[in-house]
Amino acid sequence: QVQLVESGGGLVQPGGTLRLSCAASRSIFSRNDMAWYRQAPGKQRELVAGISTGGSTKYADSVKGRFTISRDNAKNTVYLQMNSLKPEDTAVYYCNAALGLGSLTLASWGQGTQVTVSS
Repeated sequence: QVQLVESGGGLVQPGGTLRLSCAASRSIFSRNDMAWYRQAPGKQRELVAGISTGGSTKYADSVKGRFTISRDNAKNTVYLQMNSLKPEDTAVYYCNAALGLGSLTLASWGQGTQVTVSS
């Protein structure tokens, strides 16, 4: 059974940093792109960043230069380093295995991790 377990969210002030982690089942992590998504209240889920098995990355325009996606293939874990956080980054963040650096998801969603940016 495929599992995705996100962690690392919390409450942070504008300009602050957070590092999200997502532990995935080896069966789906090792051979697929991985990606982070987010869903703000009243909005559709959107792609934030994706990373290929070889380390190629892509980012939503809204987070370019502030967020960095990375993966540790030995730990079956994908990370999202978030710097210079803004109130508009507030959302529940999810990870998933994907095709096309995040264009098409492959697994059921996990519980997500809440990120709240507020003073």
